[in-house]
Amino acid sequence: MLAGATLHFSKGSITRQAHLNLPNGTFEEEHGRDGFYGPVSHLYHTHAPTNWLRIEGPLKPRAFNTQRLTHTAENAKPEVKGDHPLGDGRICLLHNTDVALHVVKHTQVQPFYFRNADGDDVYFVHQGNGKLETDYGPLSYQEGDYVVIPRGTTYRLLPQEESTFFLIESFSRIRQPERGLMGQHALYDPAMIRVPEPDPALTARNGTQPAGEWEVRIKRLNDITRVFYPFNPIDVVGWKGDLTVWQLNIGDICPVMSHRAHLAPSVHTTFLAEGFVVCSFVPRPLETEPGALKVPFYHRNIDYDEVLFYHAGDFFSRDGIDAGMITLHPQGIHHGPHPKALASSWSKSQTDEYAVMVDTLRPLQATDAAQQAEWTDYHLSWREPATV
Repeated sequence: MLAGATLHFSKGSITRQAHLNLPNGTFEEEHGRDGFYGPVSHLYHTHAPTNWLRIEGPLKPRAFNTQRLTHTAENAKPEVKGDHPLGDGRICLLHNTDVALHVVKHTQVQPFYFRNADGDDVYFVHQGNGKLETDYGPLSYQEGDYVVIPRGTTYRLLPQEESTFFLIESFSRIRQPERGLMGQHALYDPAMIRVPEPDPALTARNGTQPAGEWEVRIKRLNDITRVFYPFNPIDVVGWKGDLTVWQLNIGDICPVMSHRAHLAPSVHTTFLAEGFVVCSFVPRPLETEPGALKVPFYHRNIDYDEVLFYHAGDFFSRDGIDAGMITLHPQGIHHGPHPKALASSWSKSQTDEYAVMVDTLRPLQATDAAQQAEWTDYHLSWREPATV
């Protein structure tokens, strides 16, 4: 046996190369462990595994339209159950002990500074632009930016236009993935990362402000402590080290791909944390090998819940999904392309979509706010008979 190889069996009607030249009239399903990193088998069905009549129970695939959410004004008393008492416009939709997923909307400058003592904040900018003030200095943000803010950083958002964010709150440290055989410039060149620099003009103004007070709200164990200073706490004139706020635009990501066979979504990993991963889907050419699957293969990703935030473009593997929507596919039940997407994929040569995926090891719980924004019939959207 080859070094590093595992015991492998083949039975019945199969294809030797996964995702390529499936037996006529079959639908390939991947049954794997540990996400896409562990033991795996491929099963060849005569019917699409998602072609169910109905689902009864908690494992229904779910979809949420964030446009239906009602955000309270900054610094106002929350009106929607799910709004956070922080009062910064964030609404939690899904959460477990490792991560909380929020939608945040800002229409004006935050009147206070914020410090998250519970975890790292990763803001994905869905709409709008503006500036982020931090201990390390200011950063401008625009649509498509990821902004990673380490736990304990003091910051506030200053939108120049109405801004909507998909906020990933991680209760462990956010890390970059190992590149392995691909080399350190895979996915994106490290030179594309931007970090803040202290603004001497802002520091100078801090020393000449009229008497007043500046508020910092600190979140710890989901409670808020309010600290007031007689000076602006963003008064750092310099910093050094390897812990800082950093920024990367989704448009700077160069996707890993194979022209011959569809690759697992794990190759698109952007961030790692304890108990979950974040992946970025960006436009890319589709597979050109005759007989290759061009859409994500059916899979029952038994160890992870899968969340997708749809940012922009034509989401060709999903029907009825618009920008700003979120889908949740729980552990233990199949998911894969919608029938129309599978049928139309053969005529397409490239994708035109931007989306953020969060795969969580522990099952996610939906908040009341998420249920208010739910498309309740989403799980029925696979019912149309598919053709191969």
